[in-house]
Amino acid sequence: MEKKKTVVPHKFHIKTGDTVVVIGGNHKGQRGVIKEVIREKDRAKVEGVNMITKHIKPTAQNPQGELKKEEGTIHISNLMLVDPATGEPTRTGRRLNDKGKLQRFSKKTGNLI
Repeated sequence: MEKKKTVVPHKFHIKTGDTVVVIGGNHKGQRGVIKEVIREKDRAKVEGVNMITKHIKPTAQNPQGELKKEEGTIHISNLMLVDPATGEPTRTGRRLNDKGKLQRFSKKTGNLI
């Protein structure tokens, strides 16, 4: 009997709504806003990046069918957060703020994000 593989949730350096830049792959250099983070697969959907075409079958409501463009997913390791203060990509760290809660900060400038 096989054991079930459990997914251990872990923290990512990006969140939904962050502006990121793609640092690797076919879409290297493109910027966009994170629409969705898929924690189980370590992937994210970025607005306007990695566009794929979906073929929608004809139905009673839509007898023609259609071709629908939407964002594909990109692995988290290929994304880097853009520092809101400078507009440049930066690595991030986590440190305690004055209330004792962990908060992300830019490693380039040291400012809280």
